[in-house]
Amino acid sequence: VQLQASGGGLVQAGGSLKLSCKVSGVKDYDAISWFRQAPGKEREGVSAIDITIGGDPYYAESVKDRFTISRDSAKNVVYLQMNNLKPEDTAVYYCAAGDMPWNYGKLWGTYGVDYWGEGTQVTVSS
Repeated sequence: VQLQASGGGLVQAGGSLKLSCKVSGVKDYDAISWFRQAPGKEREGVSAIDITIGGDPYYAESVKDRFTISRDSAKNVVYLQMNNLKPEDTAVYYCAAGDMPWNYGKLWGTYGVDYWGEGTQVTVSS
Protein backbone atom coordinates (compact mmCIF):
# COMPACT_ATOMS: atom_id res chain seq x y z
CA VAL A 1 0.00 0.00 0.00
CA GLN A 2 1.51 3.27 -1.04
CA LEU A 3 0.33 6.84 -1.25
CA GLN A 4 3.23 8.93 -2.41
CA ALA A 5 2.80 12.68 -2.24
CA SER A 6 5.10 15.06 -4.05
CA GLY A 7 5.23 18.56 -5.44
CA GLY A 8 5.65 20.60 -2.30
CA GLY A 9 8.10 23.44 -2.03
CA LEU A 10 8.69 27.07 -1.19
CA VAL A 11 6.65 29.69 -3.00
CA GLN A 12 5.84 33.34 -2.52
CA ALA A 13 2.37 34.47 -1.59
CA GLY A 14 0.18 34.59 -4.66
CA GLY A 15 2.10 31.79 -6.32
CA SER A 16 1.04 28.29 -7.29
CA LEU A 17 2.05 24.72 -6.63
CA LYS A 18 0.69 21.42 -7.88
CA LEU A 19 0.80 18.44 -5.58
CA SER A 20 0.65 14.88 -6.82
CA CYS A 21 -0.44 11.72 -5.02
CA LYS A 22 0.55 8.46 -6.64
CA VAL A 23 -1.66 5.62 -5.44
CA SER A 24 -0.63 1.99 -5.60
CA GLY A 25 -1.66 -1.19 -3.86
CA VAL A 26 -4.66 0.42 -2.19
CA LYS A 27 -8.03 -1.29 -2.42
CA ASP A 28 -11.55 -0.75 -1.15
CA TYR A 29 -11.57 2.99 -0.91
CA ASP A 30 -13.98 5.54 -2.31
CA ALA A 31 -11.99 8.74 -2.26
CA ILE A 32 -8.54 10.23 -2.35
CA SER A 33 -8.16 13.20 -0.07
CA TRP A 34 -5.69 15.87 0.87
CA PHE A 35 -5.15 16.89 4.47
CA ARG A 36 -2.71 19.37 5.90
CA GLN A 37 -1.21 20.10 9.26
CA ALA A 38 0.63 23.23 10.27
CA PRO A 39 2.87 23.38 13.36
CA GLY A 40 0.80 23.74 16.48
CA LYS A 41 -2.47 23.32 14.63
CA GLU A 42 -4.94 20.51 14.19
CA ARG A 43 -4.98 18.47 11.04
CA GLU A 44 -7.37 19.91 8.46
CA GLY A 45 -9.13 18.15 5.62
CA VAL A 46 -8.49 20.24 2.52
CA SER A 47 -10.03 18.48 -0.45
CA ALA A 48 -11.31 15.12 -1.65
CA ILE A 49 -12.36 13.48 -4.87
CA ASP A 50 -14.71 10.52 -5.21
CA ILE A 51 -13.15 7.89 -7.45
CA THR A 52 -16.18 5.58 -7.54
CA ILE A 53 -19.43 7.35 -8.34
CA GLY A 54 -18.00 10.77 -9.13
CA GLY A 55 -19.96 13.71 -7.87
CA ASP A 56 -18.81 17.02 -6.52
CA PRO A 57 -15.37 17.17 -4.97
CA TYR A 58 -14.97 18.50 -1.47
CA TYR A 59 -13.09 21.68 -0.60
CA ALA A 60 -12.56 23.24 2.77
CA GLU A 61 -13.89 26.79 2.95
CA SER A 62 -10.37 28.09 3.42
CA VAL A 63 -9.28 26.84 -0.02
CA LYS A 64 -12.42 27.14 -2.13
CA ASP A 65 -11.90 28.96 -5.42
CA ARG A 66 -8.12 28.62 -5.02
CA PHE A 67 -7.47 24.87 -4.98
CA THR A 68 -8.59 22.32 -7.55
CA ILE A 69 -8.46 18.56 -7.13
CA SER A 70 -8.31 16.29 -10.17
CA ARG A 71 -7.49 12.76 -11.08
CA ASP A 72 -5.70 10.85 -13.81
CA SER A 73 -7.25 7.41 -13.48
CA ALA A 74 -4.91 5.86 -16.05
CA LYS A 75 -1.90 6.83 -13.97
CA ASN A 76 -3.58 6.40 -10.55
CA VAL A 77 -2.55 9.90 -9.64
CA VAL A 78 -4.58 12.59 -7.89
CA TYR A 79 -3.50 16.19 -8.17
CA LEU A 80 -4.10 19.25 -6.04
CA GLN A 81 -3.57 22.46 -7.97
CA MET A 82 -3.05 25.27 -5.48
CA ASN A 83 -3.30 28.83 -6.76
CA ASN A 84 -3.11 32.20 -5.05
CA LEU A 85 -1.29 30.63 -2.14
CA LYS A 86 -1.28 32.40 1.17
CA PRO A 87 1.14 32.17 4.12
CA GLU A 88 -1.62 30.43 6.10
CA ASP A 89 -1.49 27.60 3.56
CA THR A 90 1.93 26.67 4.92
CA ALA A 91 1.73 23.10 6.22
CA VAL A 92 2.69 19.52 5.59
CA TYR A 93 0.22 18.14 3.08
CA TYR A 94 -0.79 14.49 3.19
CA CYS A 95 -2.77 12.46 0.74
CA ALA A 96 -5.04 9.76 2.05
CA ALA A 97 -7.39 7.03 0.85
CA GLY A 98 -10.76 6.39 2.42
CA ASP A 99 -14.16 8.03 2.29
CA MET A 100 -15.57 11.36 1.25
CA PRO A 101 -16.14 13.63 4.22
CA TRP A 102 -19.89 14.09 3.92
CA ASN A 103 -20.84 11.74 6.77
CA TYR A 104 -17.99 12.43 9.16
CA GLY A 105 -17.80 16.12 9.86
CA LYS A 106 -14.87 16.89 12.11
CA LEU A 107 -14.19 13.18 12.55
CA TRP A 108 -13.35 12.70 8.89
CA GLY A 109 -9.61 12.45 9.43
CA THR A 110 -10.06 10.07 12.34
CA TYR A 111 -12.67 7.65 11.02
CA GLY A 112 -12.90 8.37 7.31
CA VAL A 113 -9.35 7.57 6.26
CA ASP A 114 -8.01 4.06 5.82
CA TYR A 115 -4.55 4.81 4.46
CA TRP A 116 -2.20 7.73 4.90
CA GLY A 117 0.71 8.73 2.74
CA GLU A 118 3.84 10.56 3.72
CA GLY A 119 3.58 14.29 3.66
CA THR A 120 5.06 16.95 1.45
CA GLN A 121 5.99 20.35 2.86
CA VAL A 122 4.40 23.47 1.41
CA THR A 123 5.84 26.77 2.57
CA VAL A 124 4.38 30.09 1.45
CA SER A 125 6.41 33.18 2.20
CA SER A 126 4.83 36.59 2.63
